[in-house]
Amino acid sequence: MVPPEAAAADFVADEQPEPPDEDPDVAEADPTGRYLRYKEIIGSGSSKTVYKAFDAVDGIEVAWGKVEINDRIMGSSKELQRLCTEIQLLKSLKHKHILKLYASWVDTRNRTVNIVTELFTSGNLREYRTKHKKVDMKAMRRWAKQILTGLEYLHSQKPPIIHRDLKCDNIFINGNHGKVKIGDFGLAMVMQQRKTQSIQGTVEFMAPELFGENYNELVDIYSFGMCMLEMVTCECPYSECKGFVQIYKKITEGVKPVALSKVKDAELRNFIESCLTSVSDRLPASELLKSPFLQKDGANEQSSNPVQEQVKFTENSSLDSKDVPIFVSLVPNDTVNGKEKSFSLVLQKGDFVLEGNMSNTNPVMLFLRFPSPPDGKFKNVQFCFDMEKDTSLSVSSEMVEQLELPEWNPAFPELIDAFLLHIFPSWKPCVKVGKMLPSSS
Repeated sequence: MVPPEAAAADFVADEQPEPPDEDPDVAEADPTGRYLRYKEIIGSGSSKTVYKAFDAVDGIEVAWGKVEINDRIMGSSKELQRLCTEIQLLKSLKHKHILKLYASWVDTRNRTVNIVTELFTSGNLREYRTKHKKVDMKAMRRWAKQILTGLEYLHSQKPPIIHRDLKCDNIFINGNHGKVKIGDFGLAMVMQQRKTQSIQGTVEFMAPELFGENYNELVDIYSFGMCMLEMVTCECPYSECKGFVQIYKKITEGVKPVALSKVKDAELRNFIESCLTSVSDRLPASELLKSPFLQKDGANEQSSNPVQEQVKFTENSSLDSKDVPIFVSLVPNDTVNGKEKSFSLVLQKGDFVLEGNMSNTNPVMLFLRFPSPPDGKFKNVQFCFDMEKDTSLSVSSEMVEQLELPEWNPAFPELIDAFLLHIFPSWKPCVKVGKMLPSSS
C-alpha cells in the first residue's frame, strides 16, 4: 500500500479499503488511506455525486466526487487507459482559477471514477446567486475575468484542454474573498484529432457546433456566455422551453434564449452576444479579457480598470507620468572571495521600485516596492513572471485586483517591460517604455 504521506495517484483499484471502525460517519477511504469520505452529500448530478471528505495528512476538509463510468469505457482496456491518462493530465493543472485536484482513481468494482478536490464551502455560482439576489456589476466583471483567465490557461495547453460542460454549477466560489474557480472536469477532454466526438454536456449551455462532428475550445466561450447570462439574470438559459428537443431546436436554429432580452444594458448584452455568436466570429478567452466591458472598474461605470488606464497612458501624452525617467542600477547580491557572485537589476520610476535577478530563468522572480495610500506607507510584493504566458499588462492587472489597490499607476507594467528589455533585448513590450538613465546609487 502507498504510504499515507503520498497523495493518491491515478490508478485502477479493484477494491477499496474498509472505513475506520472508530468513525461511523466515514463511509470509505481512498486506496492510500489518506482521504476519508463521509456520508454527507454536498452535491449531485445525473451521473455524479459529491461528498464531504477529509484529508487526514493535511487535516483539511476536501470534496470527494464519484462519477459513474459507462459500459463502453469499462468494457475496453484502451478506453479505460485513456480515461486514466486524461485524469492524470487534469491533476497536473496548476492555476489559481482552476479547482485543485488532489487525487483520483478508477474503482472497477463499483464502476466509478473517484476525484478528490479542494472544497468550496460557499458552493457554486448558481447556488451563490440564488442566495444573494443583489450583486453589483463590479462583482460580475470580477467573476467573469477570473473565469476567462482560467479558460485561457486551459486553452493554452498543448494540445488545448476543453471543459465541454462549463456552467454555473461547475464554477465554485469562495464567498469570503470573491474568488472563483472552474471545476468538475468529469466531461473535460484533451483536444484530439478525432473525426467523431461524443455529444456530452448540459444542453442549455452547449454551443451549436457541439452537435456536429468537429469543434474546438471555443465551445467553452459559448458556454461562458450562457454562464454570464445566468449570472446577470438569475435565470437558466432556455428556461422557457420544455425538454431537450425544444432547446436543441432553438440552439441549432440560432434562436437565443428569452433571458437575453431581459439584459437592458447595451454594453453588457453586446459582450454576452459576442460569446454566443457563430464560431467563426467568436473570440478566444485571451481577446475577451481585453473587452471594454471587462476593463471597467468600480461602481462608477465611467471609470476604467488597470488595463484600460494603461492603454490611455500609452496614447495620451498629457499625463505627467510619461516624463518621469526610469533609473537603472546593478546591485551585487553577495560576494565570494571579495568578488561579486550575482547581481540584481533595480529600476526606479518615481516612488516605484522593481528588482529582479540578472540570471536568465523562467519564470522570472520580481520584487516590487510601491506607495500605498492613504497612509503613505510602502508595500513590498514578490511575484513570478512567466515569459511564455504573461504580459506586463496581465500581471499588473492581476496585482491591482488581488492587492485591492485604490488606484492604477502606469509605472507597474512599464517597469516590468523595462526590466525584461534589459535582460532579454528581443522582448516585445506591451507598453511604451520611457527614457532609461543610469542611477547614481
